[in-house]
Amino acid sequence: MRAFRKSFLLVIFLVSFGSQAQGAPQYNLLNFSKAPEFLSEFGFFTDMQNQIPAKDIHPYSLTSPLFSDKTDKLRFVYVPDGEKLGYVKNKVFIFPVGSTLIKTFAYLNENGPMEKQLLETRLLINTNEGWKAISYVWNKEQTDARRTIAGATIPTTFINSEGNMVDVRYRAPNQNQCKECHQINKVMSLIGPKARNMNKLIKYESGEMNQLLYWAALGWIDEKIDTKSISNYADVNASLDGRARAYLDINCGHCHIPGGSADTTGLYLNYTEGDKEQLGIFKKPVAAGRASGNLKYSIVPGHANDSIIIYRMESLDPGIMMPESGRALADEAGIKLIADWINKL
Repeated sequence: MRAFRKSFLLVIFLVSFGSQAQGAPQYNLLNFSKAPEFLSEFGFFTDMQNQIPAKDIHPYSLTSPLFSDKTDKLRFVYVPDGEKLGYVKNKVFIFPVGSTLIKTFAYLNENGPMEKQLLETRLLINTNEGWKAISYVWNKEQTDARRTIAGATIPTTFINSEGNMVDVRYRAPNQNQCKECHQINKVMSLIGPKARNMNKLIKYESGEMNQLLYWAALGWIDEKIDTKSISNYADVNASLDGRARAYLDINCGHCHIPGGSADTTGLYLNYTEGDKEQLGIFKKPVAAGRASGNLKYSIVPGHANDSIIIYRMESLDPGIMMPESGRALADEAGIKLIADWINKL
C-alpha cells in the first residue's frame, strides 16, 4: 500500500486518458430487462476470440482468485463515464448502477501444444433492480458465446502446469447456482473485488501499474484507501497462515460468512474472522450428515486427516464436496496448503 500513497499524484499525470477514451457498451445496462442472446451484442470486446476489450472496458485481476478447475480467468470491468465507486474497508467496492464485471473462463494451455479454449463468460451487471448474473457459453468456433439459463457441461482437455493433459467436464452454473454464492442476506452481491485483493501490479496497454492507482487515475476511486494486500495463496514465500486464510476467504468465505448461504452452519471462513471456533477449530458440524465423514470437528489442530474441511475438499461426491459447485476436480495444491496449515496449528 506504500506504493499507492507515494505514487498517487504522480500517476494522475502519467496515465494517458486519451488512450482510454470513454464510450458506452452497445446495450443499455441501466434499464436492463432481457439479456441479449449473444455476448457480442454487448460490444464489450473489439476482438472476441482474443478477448481484446473496447476502450471503455478495463482489465483487472485478483491477488488470490477462486479455484475453478484450474481455468485461467480473464477479468474486465466497465464503469459508466463520470461515476465513482464507494469504498468500505474489508468489503467489496460499491459499484454504481450500470457497472459490469466480465469474467471469461478459459484454458490458455500455455504449457503445451494445445490451442487455448474459451469456455464461458459470466457477467455481473448492476441494474436498477440490483446485480444480475448472466452466463454465456462459447461456441466450438470460438467466435461468440451464447446465453445459457440452465447451465452447461463442457467436456474438454487442458494442459496443466506440469505440461500434462487433463480431462475435465467443466460446468457452467445455472442461474440458481450463481445466487448460492453471490448473495449476502439474500441480496445478490459481489465476491472478489475488495481493495485488499486488488492491491497489486498488473499489465495495461500503457505499462505495468498498481490497479488501485489505475482506478484512482480513472476517477473511479478518490477516497483514502487504507488496506493491506491479502496474501497470494500460491506464493510459497508468503506466510503459511496468510496463504491459508486467503485461500479460505476466496474459496469458502463468500458462503461461510454472516449473512451468506452457509450462515446457519456458524462456520465462518472469511479473512477477518477472529473467533477460533467460528473459524472451525474444534467446531462440531451443525448438520453435516454423511458429509462429515464420521469426523468430529471441522478443524483439528495438528491433525489435518481428522478435519472435516479436508475430507470435504478432497471429495468429488456432490453430497459431500466443498465448494459444492463450481468444480469437477479436486484442488490438490489447495488441499495441501490447508492441510499444512492445520498441521501447524
